[in-house]
Amino acid sequence: MNQDNQFQYSKSEHLEQVTVLNAAISDFSYGRHAHEEYSFGVTLSGRQDFFSRGQFHRSHPGNIIVFNPDEVHDGHSGVDDKLQYRMLYVHPDQLAPVFQAAGIKSQGFRVADTLLDDPQLCQYILHLVQLIESRSEDKLRQECELYQMATRIAQLYGECQADQKARRVDSLLLRARDFIHHNLQTDVSLEELSQQANLSKYHFLRMFRQQFGITPHQYILNCRINRAREDLEKGKALDDVVFDYGFSDLSHFNRRFKPIFGMTPKQYQKHFLNA
Repeated sequence: MNQDNQFQYSKSEHLEQVTVLNAAISDFSYGRHAHEEYSFGVTLSGRQDFFSRGQFHRSHPGNIIVFNPDEVHDGHSGVDDKLQYRMLYVHPDQLAPVFQAAGIKSQGFRVADTLLDDPQLCQYILHLVQLIESRSEDKLRQECELYQMATRIAQLYGECQADQKARRVDSLLLRARDFIHHNLQTDVSLEELSQQANLSKYHFLRMFRQQFGITPHQYILNCRINRAREDLEKGKALDDVVFDYGFSDLSHFNRRFKPIFGMTPKQYQKHFLNA
């Protein structure tokens, strides 16, 4: 890995399923992928160019990038200067009750904008990032910063809740998505998935790609990588992870993993276990 590209991951010791990425990249490009978490990023220097929700975006210093769960995106530095940014990943299970307490009632809330400029929200994100990176022992402060962040999002986007039904994913596609999540360690066919959605195979394929931005095969692979990442963080043997999630060998796993997390699975596991 080019030494000009640096990736530092930190997990909160007090908030479950909350992780921070401190990244500095020059010539690294993320492949298109999606996370199960909400992703809140702040560009610190350089320019962050990326694709999401069918459009190309450019994030300048101070801008906030938001990826809702399962939203496909990529990313790279858009200028000659090094791109530096922080990304905060928060699992929906962690954020849903905080959103609810902040005034957003519905489950599955989605932030309407991908790129925004809001100094107050930016401050809350960076405060929480700093607390996690410094391994602050102040659990209450981390919880309060997460709540303030969610409250600001509610202030900005809570009024959009009335429009959520119009943008809601078809329930049958969600059923197929849930079937994928529950069967990640088995080989599922397009026929099985289309049956979950009560659609013909190729109608399902078209609708799924239209909704999620990638094919069902790409989605399954992405989910397997995300689940494999969790097992690596827990210290599971690398060979077992490769086998459990259907990768042909470690080289195959490396090729799929590195374009998403900036390092090989072995480097990633060592990074967390030695933290």
